Amino acid sequence: MKILVEVSARHIHLSEADFRSLFGDKAPTEIKALSQQDTSCEETVEIVGPKSSISNVRLLIPFREQSQLEVSRTDCYFLGVDAPLKLSGDLQGAKVKVIGPAGSIDKDIAIVAKRHLHLPPEEATKLNLKKDDIVSVKIPGERASIFSSISVRIKDIYSPAVHVDTDEANAAGLSEATECELILNS
Repeated sequence: MKILVEVSARHIHLSEADFRSLFGDKAPTEIKALSQQDTSCEETVEIVGPKSSISNVRLLIPFREQSQLEVSRTDCYFLGVDAPLKLSGDLQGAKVKVIGPAGSIDKDIAIVAKRHLHLPPEEATKLNLKKDDIVSVKIPGERASIFSSISVRIKDIYSPAVHVDTDEANAAGLSEATECELILNS
């Protein structure tokens, strides 16, 4: 089965309380709807680690119960943090300072997101996959690759897509609209 591969660049999800601490009493300014029901916003933050900082880290909404920063391993080296490899939503990451125009927060929220496959329940059923199953994908092209250890995530709001971070995408020479072949592990 062919499935879309999407590249997930560094971004931040905020709780409403953390958003208020960083941006004050305003609403996020939506820019563009993304896949999986996320929306990118005009608002950006600066992330500060022990070694360096990264500016213009984009906010994605909707708000979350708890804030989470998703970065690549390369970002971690640059910032000087050892963020754990976790699925999005698996909280407790590396400590960073987040600076917005109205204030800052210091929290253990930085993670490197594990590769994962988004599926709606009907697609998962067709493929005989359950939440947390592991699959692989074969990436075509000049730098053809096989990515394994991809966790399956299932929700009604999802559309079928594999998410990899920018380090993985660069290693495989992925472009914006790459399709890969889904490999079901036995």
